[in-house]
Amino acid sequence: MKKMKFLTLGMCLAVLISCGTATKNGALIGAGGGALLGGIIGKIAGNTAVGAAIGGAVGAGAGALIGKHMDKVKAQAQAVQNAQVESVTDANGLQAVKVTFDSGILFATGSSTLSSTAKTSLTNFANVLKQNTDCDVAVQGYTDNAGWKNSTAEQSVQKNLNLSQQRAQAVTSYLQSLGVTSNQIRSTTGYGEANPVADNSTAAGKAQNRRVEVYMYASQAMIDAANNGTLQ
Repeated sequence: MKKMKFLTLGMCLAVLISCGTATKNGALIGAGGGALLGGIIGKIAGNTAVGAAIGGAVGAGAGALIGKHMDKVKAQAQAVQNAQVESVTDANGLQAVKVTFDSGILFATGSSTLSSTAKTSLTNFANVLKQNTDCDVAVQGYTDNAGWKNSTAEQSVQKNLNLSQQRAQAVTSYLQSLGVTSNQIRSTTGYGEANPVADNSTAAGKAQNRRVEVYMYASQAMIDAANNGTLQ
């Protein structure tokens, strides 16, 4: 029994170590493949809710091609002003790109109207999306947990949820006005106070939690091209 426990612990550590290495190289993330690995990495580094619904497993070779392709997408996204860009994994254990925009740059307090600075950044980002139409996109809005004036705690939660949805939709609508197709943006969702990335008890933490995240992940067309060995 003790040997089994040590073996299990060793396997867990090996997976976590490999995950840490994989985040540095898209090919390694893709080569891992599989729902189990994808779930583990996703909890550590990304949002496992995004990803094309695929019928079968993606092989290591196809996953590596997707990883290399996404490394190129990430490099393009990193050139966008005011965008925080990182590699994450999707629901299939495949590399995806997460682009985070600070709501303080995108919107005025309590507003869902895009600022001029936001429009400049999103214009540049739209060009990245239009150059990578084989990437599906998910847009997600978030707020901090600050209450609203003259509102109960419950009302404030709902107002934050509504605001996050309106902000996510504002980003989606603007990207579409620039030529990004509705077929490419697969979902637009507001999550309100959920999934904080920082401590809401501090002003700095609240600022980080007020954000819009855009995920670029492998479409079914990209997965098919990778499986066929034609993805560049």
